[in-house]
Amino acid sequence: MEEKLTKLYDECKNELKSIGIDIDSYEKIGTVYIRIGKRNCKRYGCCKQEIPDEKTKYIVKIGRRKYIKYAIFKKHTIEISKWVMDLNDEIIKNTIMHEIIHCFPYCNDHGSEFKKYAKYINEKLGYNISRVGNKNEDLKKSDLQEEYDKFNYKVECSKCGYIFYRKRMNKNFTRKYRCGKCKGKFNVIKGEYFNKI
Repeated sequence: MEEKLTKLYDECKNELKSIGIDIDSYEKIGTVYIRIGKRNCKRYGCCKQEIPDEKTKYIVKIGRRKYIKYAIFKKHTIEISKWVMDLNDEIIKNTIMHEIIHCFPYCNDHGSEFKKYAKYINEKLGYNISRVGNKNEDLKKSDLQEEYDKFNYKVECSKCGYIFYRKRMNKNFTRKYRCGKCKGKFNVIKGEYFNKI
């Protein structure tokens, strides 16, 4: 599995070089490591940043609190979740590209710089990089639907109508979480089993 990840990561790096983005440039990006995530979680992947560049320090005020943030980091560790490695190569590479963008300066969130790079890579290389992935569609594309067929809960966004299914549910789910697309509240419907269409 690690070999497959390294191979796909190298393919992504070469594709980026072909459009003028060199992620091996230590001065601009720093050092990038990639590995399979140790924990089995629901997210596709993450990019952990270390060794901040002190010159790029700024303060963000959210409510009454102030947070110190950095625009540039010198060390990045990309983790791809284990379950993603079962999907087809196209989806894995899309996830790797998403996390690589987080390594670029001023892209450690999903703000305007992240969107600018995502749009550029999507146009030049034909990727479909977005802020959030669609697990249901990706499972269908990878022919893994049967493994995820039976669900106990149907979750629907009250604002945009986005629907997804869960096998297990946290009792505080509707209080803790909001829709990733529109920030709407979730409605949860419990059923015997919901078969996905």
